[in-house]
Amino acid sequence: MNKMILTEAKLFLREPGALIFAIMLPLGLLLVLGMIPDMREISPEMGGQRVIDNHLPAMMTILAVVTMALTVLPGTLAAYRETGVLRRMSTTPVSPLRLLAAQLVNNLVVAAVATALLIGLGHLVHGTPFPKSPLAFSAVFLLGTASMFGLGLLIAALAPTAKSAPGIGSILMFPLMFMAGMWIPRELMPDLARQIGDFLPLAPFGQALRDTWAGHAPQTLNLVVMAATLAVTGALAARLFRWQ
Repeated sequence: MNKMILTEAKLFLREPGALIFAIMLPLGLLLVLGMIPDMREISPEMGGQRVIDNHLPAMMTILAVVTMALTVLPGTLAAYRETGVLRRMSTTPVSPLRLLAAQLVNNLVVAAVATALLIGLGHLVHGTPFPKSPLAFSAVFLLGTASMFGLGLLIAALAPTAKSAPGIGSILMFPLMFMAGMWIPRELMPDLARQIGDFLPLAPFGQALRDTWAGHAPQTLNLVVMAATLAVTGALAARLFRWQ
């Protein structure tokens, strides 16, 4: 299994585009947007905090996770199916499930590295605080990332071609990011928009990250929505995934 993970990691590193979008883009946005004066002003709507204190880092974190989960992961798996890699592996002692597990591990590592860089460099450059509840933050990160990977696997299961898989993921990504507060903080959204976002998979992820970043316990509803997303998408992906 370890050899499979290393092999997939080497193949992943040969395509630097994924690393640029998953790591460099969120990091660059955090560093650049953090220089905007409005981002550094205390906002009463956000509990007397600056936008950059936890809202912006949380949004950049989910941007990194969603990029890996909804575009990179389904695109890679759909390409493996389309080129016959999964079919050929099914005839060998190496189960295609190992390849799937290796992909999940590598994507999780990249998302974790991106998050660590966002936290560390955000603190050094802009003085953003570290998560005040690191264990709860880590647990929320793992649950939210797993729920996004479940959605990515479902896209990979349903996408007809390798080229269509990241396209489908991108179509889903932008409205989900909007409802999570990527461009407009959820505190400034109309009540109806916030209520809709509460039951979509990404807004609860972002809110739970922000809560644990500020040292608060994540809301039960947010945890339930993430867990339900993981259970439903994971079950559907397992049932519908085609190896060839």
